[in-house]
Amino acid sequence: MTGPTVTAPIRAGVWSQLVGQEPAVEMLASAATAAARIVDGEPVTAGAMTHAWLLTGPPGSGRSVAARTFAAALECTTGTGCGGCTGCHTVLAGTHADVKLVVPEGLSISVAEMRALVQAAARKPTTGQWQVVIIEDADRLTEGASNALLKAVEEPPERTVFLLCAPSDHPEDVSVTIRSRCRLVTLRTPPAEAIARVLADRDGVEPQLAAWAASVCGGHIGRARRLAMDESSRKRRSAVLRIPLGLRRPGDVFTCAEELISAAEADATEESKSRDESERSELRTAMGGDGTGKGVAGAKRAAEAAVKALEKRQKSRATRTQRDTLDLALVDLAGFYRDVLVASSGAKAVLNHPDHASEVASAAAQWSAESTLRRLEAVLACRDAILWNVKPRIAVEAMVTALRQG
Repeated sequence: MTGPTVTAPIRAGVWSQLVGQEPAVEMLASAATAAARIVDGEPVTAGAMTHAWLLTGPPGSGRSVAARTFAAALECTTGTGCGGCTGCHTVLAGTHADVKLVVPEGLSISVAEMRALVQAAARKPTTGQWQVVIIEDADRLTEGASNALLKAVEEPPERTVFLLCAPSDHPEDVSVTIRSRCRLVTLRTPPAEAIARVLADRDGVEPQLAAWAASVCGGHIGRARRLAMDESSRKRRSAVLRIPLGLRRPGDVFTCAEELISAAEADATEESKSRDESERSELRTAMGGDGTGKGVAGAKRAAEAAVKALEKRQKSRATRTQRDTLDLALVDLAGFYRDVLVASSGAKAVLNHPDHASEVASAAAQWSAESTLRRLEAVLACRDAILWNVKPRIAVEAMVTALRQG
């Protein structure tokens, strides 16, 4: 395995959580400093700190990490994001009383959930300096939820800050009226050298493996960590990248489609299993459903009803996880066909899959540029179809058929 050398330094304090995002860190750190001066009653430059932020960036760039890091700096007792105080620790651990985090477990964020959040955000901070609301995947807000949030963003409480995260390729999915009231922070794809450094220094990954994972993850930090630390993730990626040259017979279409779907389902199951059971157990205990003795029958009935509602949410979360995992596989496939186009053109661009350079060269020798482009378009069309709620199996089978035909 080969990859880039590792040289970039890691920033101190909470800002070390952001990998390869120096321009964004500079902007957010400056705003956090201004926020601390506001709390102390000191004058600040107009616009140095604002109440609403929209953080955008490609998948894996660390949008939610940036939001949590900024929240930690806002609640930091030193005002710098030191990483050592109680405010920093509790925010990063997800236990700070004044930091609300919305992570959509289904395919959208409902109006009821947003109204409850807005009401909570209107209160004064209790233990920290600011009420901070972090909304991951703000592009999943329903129209009603967007309207509920807009009212709060238009007339924000004095000490409340809204941090919205959305993918950079579709920032328009966030209401234009909300976007117009937010300061934009654009994250970039982290350089491979920075990702490898973090894997080696923070996660203890062997440097050569860290360099390889960073070189093939497409700038997705979480993906790099999984590839470096989980052998099954590496095997699933290899299976996906065998598809382009493995479609020799008509029957291979259904075999490859099944492999893709099964891999996504396995990832979703693996990620959700322990979390789901823990949530069910904690809920039963909290509601007295596991109790014994006189008068517990009612508690058990209530607990079972709550568990059924929880299982419904978990099922929705599993569907989303499966789709997200399948999308990563499709991104890998699209990267392979892009590499073939690069090889065909003789360009010197860096390959998405440098460890599969021989397969890329073989495909470039067999396929015309036009047929490669049609295959790439089929993968992108499959991603769009799944986004529009076409059943994954139908979308994947149609895609793999197009890949074989070229």
